[in-house]
Amino acid sequence: MKDGSPPDDGDNVTPFRLFIGGAGAIAGANDEALLARLQTLQQEHADLDAAIQALESQPHHDRLSVARLKKKKLQLKDIMQRVKDQMTPDIIA
Repeated sequence: MKDGSPPDDGDNVTPFRLFIGGAGAIAGANDEALLARLQTLQQEHADLDAAIQALESQPHHDRLSVARLKKKKLQLKDIMQRVKDQMTPDIIA
């Protein structure tokens, strides 16, 4: 693209990136932002699950559409795990 942004590949799942820095109030704000993002992702995941079930309940459903929705659902699950990992402090053992 001309503006330097990455091309849109057609799936509406965008990875969540957060640069964590600082401590104290900033860390608390980051935790709140991460929690809000996690809740949003969980809702999107549940919505995709409902859409998949609705499509699969139809007698002649489009398998390609179901496969695409399942792929998006897996991508959301991966993103949710990354957000959870960011919320968990690193403990050096």
